[in-house]
Amino acid sequence: MPEVNITELVATTLRNRSSVTADNISLNNALLSRLSQKGNIKTADGGRFITQPLLHAELANFMWYSGYETLDVSPNPVVDAAEFSWKQAAANVIWSGLEIRVQNAGQQQQIDLLESRMQAAEITMANQVAIGMYSDGTGTSGKQITGLAAALDTDPTTGTYGGIDGSVHTFWQNQFKVTASVSTSGIKLENVMRAMWLQCTRRGESPDLIVTEDVLYEKFWGQLAAIQRVTESSEAVRGYASLKFVTADVVYDGDTMDSASANQKMYMINTNYLFFRPHSGTNFTSLDERTPVNQDAHNVPMVFAGNLTMNQRRVHGVIATA
Repeated sequence: MPEVNITELVATTLRNRSSVTADNISLNNALLSRLSQKGNIKTADGGRFITQPLLHAELANFMWYSGYETLDVSPNPVVDAAEFSWKQAAANVIWSGLEIRVQNAGQQQQIDLLESRMQAAEITMANQVAIGMYSDGTGTSGKQITGLAAALDTDPTTGTYGGIDGSVHTFWQNQFKVTASVSTSGIKLENVMRAMWLQCTRRGESPDLIVTEDVLYEKFWGQLAAIQRVTESSEAVRGYASLKFVTADVVYDGDTMDSASANQKMYMINTNYLFFRPHSGTNFTSLDERTPVNQDAHNVPMVFAGNLTMNQRRVHGVIATA
């Protein structure tokens, strides 16, 4: 049997699978799945930052007028865009000469080995990106995705998100509630959720997705009792069974949130204003094969660049246990 061209096989296969990989990763957690459904996974072409135009405070130059009265044409003195840093990630498909030429010498064995390595790279990327969706962006010395823990801060009156200081620009503050009551009494959780829901509702728009960890999800589920409603995954978030709170899907995503933490969180999200922004040319894309000069080994990196962005912060909320 003729020897398979491993370099060509890996390069061709990874290129062909790159779009499939991106789709699979977008369905790997509830948050990305909903953003995919809403069409809010939008590629960015480049630049020093990912720039996200804002929907913020009303224009200061609005006025009622009569007849020939002079209109106010002064510019609006508020920030008009948020800037998010590019976050990069890579996983490598690696094989040695021993594995390919000796231990898996047949063509089909070589293909099977490489496919298993590629699948492992895809799974690793999917899991790590899913975890990053809920991070504060400080992981790995600030290289991790700037996730919901940063976007929906438990104290948005301090600190900077998207290059905008929430203590200066109050329109850039999310809703928040830090309480000890929900950690000890499931009965009080619904009261806290109702208050947060009203705070996040603006002009007929309300949160459409609530993601939380095991403790708070179990308490909410226990409260539903006879009126419990579990939606079909096709109706709510693809691949995830969900409960309902008002009109929002309530989803347990504890596998990727920090369920081990004593401080549990529940995020109320209006996904109209949340975006996953991968780079158009670095969206889980395979690079050229690399061969070290001092090793009988080969690797093909699978790379990602992008971030999670937001263009309106005050329509979202976070409930956290103290």
